[in-house]
Amino acid sequence: MPPILLVQHITPSFTKSFSKSLDDSCQMKVAVAVDGIKPIEGHIYVAPGDRHMLLARENADYRIRLSDHDRVNRHRPSVDELFGSVANHAGQNATGVLLTGMGIDGAAGMAQIRQSGGWTIAQDEASSVVFGMPRAAIEKGAAARVISLDDIPGELVNYFVTESGVNQRRARKESV
Repeated sequence: MPPILLVQHITPSFTKSFSKSLDDSCQMKVAVAVDGIKPIEGHIYVAPGDRHMLLARENADYRIRLSDHDRVNRHRPSVDELFGSVANHAGQNATGVLLTGMGIDGAAGMAQIRQSGGWTIAQDEASSVVFGMPRAAIEKGAAARVISLDDIPGELVNYFVTESGVNQRRARKESV
Protein backbone atom coordinates (compact mmCIF):
# COMPACT_ATOMS: atom_id res chain seq x y z
CA MET A 1 0.00 0.00 0.00
CA PRO A 2 1.17 3.54 -0.63
CA PRO A 3 1.77 5.79 2.37
CA ILE A 4 -1.36 7.21 4.00
CA LEU A 5 -1.44 10.77 5.34
CA LEU A 6 -4.17 11.12 7.95
CA VAL A 7 -5.70 14.31 9.35
CA GLN A 8 -7.87 14.01 12.43
CA HIS A 9 -9.29 17.07 14.17
CA ILE A 10 -7.72 16.35 17.57
CA THR A 11 -5.74 18.27 20.16
CA PRO A 12 -1.94 18.01 20.37
CA SER A 13 -2.17 16.14 23.67
CA PHE A 14 -4.22 13.35 22.07
CA THR A 15 -2.16 12.87 18.88
CA LYS A 16 0.42 10.44 20.30
CA SER A 17 -2.09 8.20 22.06
CA PHE A 18 -4.36 8.21 18.98
CA SER A 19 -1.42 7.20 16.78
CA LYS A 20 -0.36 4.47 19.22
CA SER A 21 -3.90 3.10 19.36
CA LEU A 22 -4.02 2.94 15.55
CA ASP A 23 -0.56 1.38 15.41
CA ASP A 24 -1.62 -1.33 17.87
CA SER A 25 -4.67 -2.21 15.76
CA CYS A 26 -3.33 -1.82 12.19
CA GLN A 27 -1.11 -3.96 10.01
CA MET A 28 0.48 -0.79 8.65
CA LYS A 29 2.97 1.13 10.80
CA VAL A 30 1.39 4.29 12.29
CA ALA A 31 3.33 7.31 13.57
CA VAL A 32 2.90 11.02 14.18
CA ALA A 33 4.22 12.90 11.14
CA VAL A 34 7.58 14.66 11.41
CA ASP A 35 8.52 17.65 9.26
CA GLY A 36 10.69 16.72 6.28
CA ILE A 37 10.18 12.96 6.48
CA LYS A 38 9.84 10.97 3.26
CA PRO A 39 6.54 9.02 3.31
CA ILE A 40 7.19 5.27 3.05
CA GLU A 41 4.91 2.62 1.59
CA GLY A 42 3.05 0.64 4.22
CA HIS A 43 3.09 3.52 6.73
CA ILE A 44 0.37 5.85 8.03
CA TYR A 45 1.37 9.36 9.11
CA VAL A 46 -0.93 11.25 11.50
CA ALA A 47 -0.89 15.04 11.43
CA PRO A 48 0.20 16.45 14.79
CA GLY A 49 -2.58 18.27 16.60
CA ASP A 50 -2.49 22.03 15.91
CA ARG A 51 -0.20 21.69 12.83
CA HIS A 52 -1.17 21.45 9.18
CA MET A 53 0.32 18.49 7.32
CA LEU A 54 1.20 19.06 3.67
CA LEU A 55 2.68 16.94 0.91
CA ALA A 56 5.62 18.56 -0.88
CA ARG A 57 7.68 17.48 -3.85
CA GLU A 58 11.42 17.92 -3.44
CA ASN A 59 13.40 16.79 -6.48
CA ALA A 60 12.09 13.29 -7.23
CA ASP A 61 10.84 12.63 -3.68
CA TYR A 62 7.69 13.42 -1.78
CA ARG A 63 8.16 14.91 1.70
CA ILE A 64 5.80 15.69 4.55
CA ARG A 65 5.87 19.31 5.61
CA LEU A 66 4.27 20.66 8.77
CA SER A 67 2.99 24.20 9.07
CA ASP A 68 1.68 26.47 11.80
CA HIS A 69 -0.11 28.88 9.47
CA ASP A 70 -3.68 30.02 10.13
CA ARG A 71 -6.56 27.67 10.72
CA VAL A 72 -8.58 26.63 7.67
CA ASN A 73 -12.30 25.94 8.10
CA ARG A 74 -11.64 26.55 11.82
CA HIS A 75 -9.15 23.68 11.93
CA ARG A 76 -5.45 23.09 12.25
CA PRO A 77 -4.69 20.50 11.02
CA SER A 78 -7.03 20.90 8.07
CA VAL A 79 -8.03 18.21 5.60
CA ASP A 80 -8.39 20.87 2.88
CA GLU A 81 -4.76 21.91 3.39
CA LEU A 82 -3.56 18.31 3.07
CA PHE A 83 -5.79 17.41 0.11
CA GLY A 84 -4.88 20.63 -1.74
CA SER A 85 -1.17 19.90 -1.40
CA VAL A 86 -1.69 16.28 -2.46
CA ALA A 87 -3.62 17.42 -5.55
CA ASN A 88 -0.87 19.92 -6.43
CA HIS A 89 2.03 17.50 -6.06
CA ALA A 90 0.61 14.03 -6.81
CA GLY A 91 -2.03 15.00 -9.40
CA GLN A 92 -3.60 11.98 -11.06
CA ASN A 93 -1.72 9.70 -8.64
CA ALA A 94 -3.57 11.23 -5.66
CA THR A 95 -6.30 9.49 -3.70
CA GLY A 96 -8.47 11.22 -1.11
CA VAL A 97 -10.80 9.54 1.38
CA LEU A 98 -13.12 11.63 3.53
CA LEU A 99 -14.75 10.07 6.58
CA THR A 100 -17.39 11.11 9.08
CA GLY A 101 -17.02 14.54 10.65
CA MET A 102 -18.65 17.86 11.37
CA GLY A 103 -18.38 20.84 9.04
CA ILE A 104 -17.01 21.26 5.52
CA ASP A 105 -13.28 20.64 5.96
CA GLY A 106 -12.00 18.39 3.19
CA ALA A 107 -14.67 19.13 0.57
CA ALA A 108 -12.72 21.78 -1.37
CA GLY A 109 -9.46 19.81 -1.18
CA MET A 110 -11.21 16.64 -2.33
CA ALA A 111 -12.59 18.58 -5.30
CA GLN A 112 -9.01 19.61 -6.14
CA ILE A 113 -7.88 15.98 -6.06
CA ARG A 114 -10.72 14.92 -8.35
CA GLN A 115 -10.08 17.85 -10.73
CA SER A 116 -6.41 16.88 -10.92
CA GLY A 117 -7.38 13.39 -12.08
CA GLY A 118 -7.04 11.67 -8.71
CA TRP A 119 -9.50 9.22 -7.17
CA THR A 120 -11.83 10.18 -4.32
CA ILE A 121 -14.07 8.33 -1.86
CA ALA A 122 -16.54 9.73 0.67
CA GLN A 123 -18.14 7.76 3.49
CA ASP A 124 -21.88 7.26 3.01
CA GLU A 125 -24.51 8.77 5.28
CA ALA A 126 -25.74 5.44 6.67
CA SER A 127 -22.35 4.56 8.17
CA SER A 128 -21.38 8.11 9.27
CA VAL A 129 -21.77 9.24 12.87
CA VAL A 130 -21.78 12.85 11.62
CA PHE A 131 -22.36 13.26 7.88
CA GLY A 132 -21.22 16.91 7.56
CA MET A 133 -17.80 16.54 5.92
CA PRO A 134 -18.70 13.73 3.50
CA ARG A 135 -21.99 15.48 2.61
CA ALA A 136 -20.14 18.70 1.76
CA ALA A 137 -17.79 16.79 -0.56
CA ILE A 138 -20.64 14.89 -2.22
CA GLU A 139 -22.64 18.10 -2.75
CA LYS A 140 -19.56 19.66 -4.41
CA GLY A 141 -19.31 16.70 -6.79
CA ALA A 142 -15.91 15.91 -5.28
CA ALA A 143 -16.56 12.25 -4.43
CA ALA A 144 -16.13 9.73 -7.24
CA ARG A 145 -17.39 6.98 -4.93
CA VAL A 146 -19.73 7.11 -1.92
CA ILE A 147 -19.54 3.89 0.10
CA SER A 148 -19.91 2.55 3.63
CA LEU A 149 -17.09 2.73 6.14
CA ASP A 150 -16.88 -1.08 6.17
CA ASP A 151 -16.35 -1.18 2.39
CA ILE A 152 -13.63 1.48 2.19
CA PRO A 153 -10.63 -0.71 3.23
CA GLY A 154 -11.47 -3.39 0.65
CA GLU A 155 -12.01 -0.75 -2.01
CA LEU A 156 -8.58 0.72 -1.31
CA VAL A 157 -6.87 -2.67 -1.29
CA ASN A 158 -8.52 -3.54 -4.61
CA TYR A 159 -7.50 -0.17 -6.00
CA PHE A 160 -3.84 -0.32 -4.98
CA VAL A 161 -2.84 -3.93 -4.42
CA THR A 162 -4.50 -6.23 -6.97
CA GLU A 163 -2.49 -7.45 -9.94
CA SER A 164 -4.64 -5.45 -12.33
CA GLY A 165 -4.72 -2.39 -10.08
CA VAL A 166 -3.54 -0.05 -12.81
CA ASN A 167 -6.34 -1.16 -15.12
CA GLN A 168 -8.89 -0.91 -12.31
CA ARG A 169 -7.76 2.64 -11.51
CA ARG A 170 -8.12 3.65 -15.15
CA ALA A 171 -11.58 2.05 -15.42
CA ARG A 172 -12.82 3.67 -12.20
CA LYS A 173 -11.65 7.12 -13.25
CA GLU A 174 -13.25 6.77 -16.68
CA SER A 175 -16.56 5.56 -15.22
CA VAL A 176 -17.24 8.73 -13.21
